[in-house]
Amino acid sequence: MSPLPETVPFFSQWETPNMTLAVLADGAEAALRRDPLWQGSGAATLDEYAVWAANVCGMACLKMILAARGEIVPTIELARRCTPYGGYVVDEGSIKGLIYAPFVTFVKAEFGLDAEVMTNVATADIASILGRSRFYIASVSSSIRWPERKPPSKGGHLVLVTAASDEGFRFHNPSGHTSATQANAVLAPAAFDRFFANRGIAVAI
Repeated sequence: MSPLPETVPFFSQWETPNMTLAVLADGAEAALRRDPLWQGSGAATLDEYAVWAANVCGMACLKMILAARGEIVPTIELARRCTPYGGYVVDEGSIKGLIYAPFVTFVKAEFGLDAEVMTNVATADIASILGRSRFYIASVSSSIRWPERKPPSKGGHLVLVTAASDEGFRFHNPSGHTSATQANAVLAPAAFDRFFANRGIAVAI
């Protein structure tokens, strides 16, 4: 694996990165109301932060991509800007998203990023995708933070893959619960495959 992706900054989807276990134990809205750093998210209110932060793994991935080229944009600000494009559907406090195709339109229009929705992607294909694009936002089970466990399903969460080879996949996980499962987490391809939903978004910068 190339050493270059290690320079990609890591950002959690929570402003305080070590809150994952509290979120899992107490629920996102209850736990995140205790996040002392919430204002860094770009949310206008604590209520807005508590509702949105559990849904912004994709925006955290985008924040990391933008940071790799020197731009820092808060996650909730990104989500707010993505919503008019259709990237999220908000209905009475319920949030659906990230919706891939509108996200691609959003990042092109707002940031000049070339992105492509990719489905039916075999795990073995990710290395060649990264050969053409700088990043791959992969749909995985959120339980990828516990690679020794069997996931209940695949998909539902997004991680930023920065390097891939026959030896391993390196990725940033916005909801990792320890430093080892957050920035530059590494899994063998067969382990990554157990969580990967065979879809995602390739992004070039």
